[in-house]
Amino acid sequence: MFYTQVAGQRAPVSAAESAQLVKWRLSTFWVMLIGYIGYYICRGNLSAAFPLLEQEFGYSNTQLGLIVSLSEIAYAVGKFINGPLADRIGGRRIFLVGMAGAVFWNLIFALSGSLTAFIIVWCCCRYFLSMGWGGLAKTIGSWYSSDKNGRVMGAISVSFQFGGAIAALFAGFLVSMGVSWQGVFVYPALVLSIIGLWAFFASKGTPGDVVPGAIAVEGESAKKQLADYGDDETPAVMTILKTLIKMPIYRQLLVFSFLTTLLRSVFLIWTPKFLFDIGQGASAAILKSAVFPLLGVAGTLFIGWYTDHYARNGDRARMMWIMLAVLVICTFSISILSAAENPNYNLIIFFLGGSGFFLLGPYSMSSGALTLDIAGAKGAGSCTGIIDGMGYIGGAIAAFAAGAMSDSLGWSQVFVVLTGFAAVSALSAYGMSRGFQKLARDSEA
Repeated sequence: MFYTQVAGQRAPVSAAESAQLVKWRLSTFWVMLIGYIGYYICRGNLSAAFPLLEQEFGYSNTQLGLIVSLSEIAYAVGKFINGPLADRIGGRRIFLVGMAGAVFWNLIFALSGSLTAFIIVWCCCRYFLSMGWGGLAKTIGSWYSSDKNGRVMGAISVSFQFGGAIAALFAGFLVSMGVSWQGVFVYPALVLSIIGLWAFFASKGTPGDVVPGAIAVEGESAKKQLADYGDDETPAVMTILKTLIKMPIYRQLLVFSFLTTLLRSVFLIWTPKFLFDIGQGASAAILKSAVFPLLGVAGTLFIGWYTDHYARNGDRARMMWIMLAVLVICTFSISILSAAENPNYNLIIFFLGGSGFFLLGPYSMSSGALTLDIAGAKGAGSCTGIIDGMGYIGGAIAAFAAGAMSDSLGWSQVFVVLTGFAAVSALSAYGMSRGFQKLARDSEA
């Protein structure tokens, strides 16, 4: 399970050291999973607060869209910087720094009172929030062998789906209890503070932090990463980046990330406000919006399990494009239903849940298992940083455009556009599937 590597020589660890490493690996796994849920509690609260901010300040969807759009840009910039930084200074360290920053800026947001202040403060908050996933991917990649990428990253990816649901449910509970909009930011910050304190004491960045020189043993079914960095055990960040960008399959993954993050951002940011605008009460809209990330958990676990067991030649993208094709049906159905004079709320919620399952499953692959399949543990931080950075450029565009379009054309037309992007995303995943099949044929030749 683990061995030591000192001066180029490998040797199995002792039974006592192995038991200690397994204990810390499990503890670190739970820190990463629960810690990233905490990240989302201090992130998803903004969209949950939209109905309250409209009531308090009279903001339009276009104005609220400015907050999320500009902060998405800050998040994308942070991804480009902090992903490679995780490879340089360590995943656990940057993961903990991001937590502390998110707590601080959530509290500052609660003390603010103007649109300009909200934009500046939330941009700062999103920059620190961008440290989470790259740090997580780097840490998990160091603790687990590549044959477990799909299952482990599928389980870890539950954190951002479940975190979105917890954020919505927690905020909905606070609103139903009569808490003001400020409380929607203060209470999540307090929760993340507690999680951060536990995370500091209950995690280790690498097996080598527990037993000097220790690394995870690759299983018999382990797959070698697609990226070749040469013989260097710790390649430079520029070496990692140049190697990845030269790979056609990685460039395809960047396009896929742009498209699916665009879709995901609209759903996560605007679902509470969409339900509020079509006639649901504030707390009901916030609580019901949790169906999207909750069923996204199921989609993420399903695709991770399925592709680990049944993906031929490492082609995880085949199931991705099939699921995205079903997403097209879900978004088009929401468009039709929301245009009705008396919308069928139950059917809308059903298709919102379906959208979560069929979108978030494939989305989780791009910065989860596929990251480790392509870049390996050595380049996980840089790989996911660039992927997510590209994705959130799409998210920034979509966040503002969806709010402005809903003001001018209505939500039905927003979902018509989303249907088009879902179809293009399915085609993008199909192209990746063909790419993986070609790589498999070339390796057999």
